[in-house]
Amino acid sequence: MLVNLNQMVKDAMHKDYIIAGFNVFGYEDARAVIEAGEKKGAPIVLLTHKAAREYMPIEYTASLFKTMAEKASIPVCLQLEHAKDFLLIEKAINLGYTSVMYDGSQLPLEENIKNTKKVIKLAHSFDVSVEAEIGSVAYEDIYQDNTSIYTSPHDAEQFINETKVDALAIAIGTVHRQQKQNAQIQYERLYEIEKVTNTPLVLHGSSGISHEDLRKLSKTNISKVNIGTALRVAFGNAIKEEVLNENHLYNRKDLFKSPIQAVKEVVIEKLSALGF
Repeated sequence: MLVNLNQMVKDAMHKDYIIAGFNVFGYEDARAVIEAGEKKGAPIVLLTHKAAREYMPIEYTASLFKTMAEKASIPVCLQLEHAKDFLLIEKAINLGYTSVMYDGSQLPLEENIKNTKKVIKLAHSFDVSVEAEIGSVAYEDIYQDNTSIYTSPHDAEQFINETKVDALAIAIGTVHRQQKQNAQIQYERLYEIEKVTNTPLVLHGSSGISHEDLRKLSKTNISKVNIGTALRVAFGNAIKEEVLNENHLYNRKDLFKSPIQAVKEVVIEKLSALGF
C-alpha cells in the first residue's frame, strides 16, 4: 500500500510507537525492510538519501520502490530525503514519491521558511507530504566544520506556525552515521519543543540511539526516526563474511541471501524497540 507520510506520523504522535524511515539503496535492502515491516505489522518509510541518488538515479528508484510498495501488505511511504534543490523535489513528485524532505537547515530561518512554504504549495497539490528541518545534525565521519546546531524551541514554534509543515526534523543529540548506540538525547530540549508545537517530530541519525531511548521516545511527539547506518553495517558485514567463507559463490542472488537476512533481522529489532 503506497501512502504519504502525513497520516502515518499523525497516528504515531498519539500512540506509543514511532514510524521508522530506512535509507535503502536498491532492491535487496528495500525487500528486507518491507518483509520485516510485514512480519511486524508496521508501516515503514523507504528513504532515498543523497548517497542513494548518486548510486541510482531516482527515475529507477521511484519505479522500483513504488512497485514494491504497492504490492506490500503494509502501508509504505516513499520519501525523497535531504533535498535542497526545488527542481529535484518537483521531479521526485512527478515520478511518484509520496513524501519529500526539504532540507533548508543550513539557511537563515526566514529563508528556510520561505522555501519550505514553496515546497509545501507544490507537494500538497499532489497529495505529497512534506518534512522539513530546523537545526542541523552532524555527521560522525566528517570532522571539519561539522558540529550539530541544536533546535531552538522558539525557532521550531515560529517555523511550524508559518509553514504548517507535516513533520519537522529536529536536532536534539543524534549524529548521522553513528555506529555506536550512545547518542545523548537532550530530553529537556525536546520537552520544550513539545510545549510550543503540535506537529509530528522527526529524528535523523537514529542508528546511534539506544533501544532504551527509542522506547522512551515513543512516549513523546517523536513520530518518525531515520535509520541507515545500522542497515549498511549489517549488509556489509554479512556480504564480507559470504565472500571470505563461501568463495565458491559467484551468483549475486546467492551472495545476497545472507545480507538480506541480516538487514531484515536488524529492521525487526529496531521496529520492536520502536513499539511494534
